[in-house]
Amino acid sequence: MKSVNLWEMSKAETIEEFYKRKFDWMPDNLKKEIGHFNVFNLEPFVGNKAQPIPYKRRDFYKIMLVQGSSKVHYADRVIEVTKQALSFSNPHIPYKWEHFDTIRSGSFCIFDQHFFHQFGNLNQYSVFHPNGTHIFELSDNQVEKAAAIFKRMFEEIDSEYVHKYDVLRNLVFELLHYAMKMQPSATIDKKQVNASQRISALFLELLERQFPVDDTHQRIHLRSASDFAAQLNVHVNHLNRAVKETIQKTTSQIIAERILQEAKILLKHSKWNVSEIAFALGFTEVTHFNNFFKKHVQLSPLKFRNV
Repeated sequence: MKSVNLWEMSKAETIEEFYKRKFDWMPDNLKKEIGHFNVFNLEPFVGNKAQPIPYKRRDFYKIMLVQGSSKVHYADRVIEVTKQALSFSNPHIPYKWEHFDTIRSGSFCIFDQHFFHQFGNLNQYSVFHPNGTHIFELSDNQVEKAAAIFKRMFEEIDSEYVHKYDVLRNLVFELLHYAMKMQPSATIDKKQVNASQRISALFLELLERQFPVDDTHQRIHLRSASDFAAQLNVHVNHLNRAVKETIQKTTSQIIAERILQEAKILLKHSKWNVSEIAFALGFTEVTHFNNFFKKHVQLSPLKFRNV
């Protein structure tokens, strides 16, 4: 019960706050609303500085290779790592690490959903499911393979190759599938037939299919939970329960967040006027769009565009 309360009360750490806390600087491309990726080496924790990482949510994804014994708190679960592990963190689940070794090493990468815009939905993978496996204890041989993928990430991000971020997305997928192949097939099969997860995955797929909006004559039509329920041929209450169970957010929250994400992209990276954007995103009146945007961003669409 204590963990649930911490989850409900904690404020998600944004990717900007992560950079400020960790490095006291901010990459320029965070301001572009087009996605972010970065990769780091874990610095050794020595002596009195080896404090537990706070128990909190982040609003970004993180994959971490840790060498050293640890205890990891994921929501209401505790996982002990005896030697080394690969971990997967997502914006929906709060967590904290306790490190028992005086020195630890490893690597980690961080990225947001924007980085995978048009490249799939990360939440369909079991390593990011609320009830999925998030920690994978590794053998020495498995550590070498995971470390090699991170090494390629470091090499790629420092390269001048024009399509390097496509390569980095592929390396993230390589880590995802490398971990998921470690799971027993029976576990994977069980997850595939879970009705709530299947309905939630179909809902997210339908939602994402409507984007990106790249033509002023284009308009999204599925904007409410009942719209999606009708398309999926399920009762709206059934859809809402399934989404809440698997994603820990309401259907309406997820729809609003995705529409808001697209609105920000169009305001920053298109020359469309606000009326055209409002129409494309399914608003019948531009005032409704203005009110929706201001409610979530605390700025009008025009002020946000000019910031």
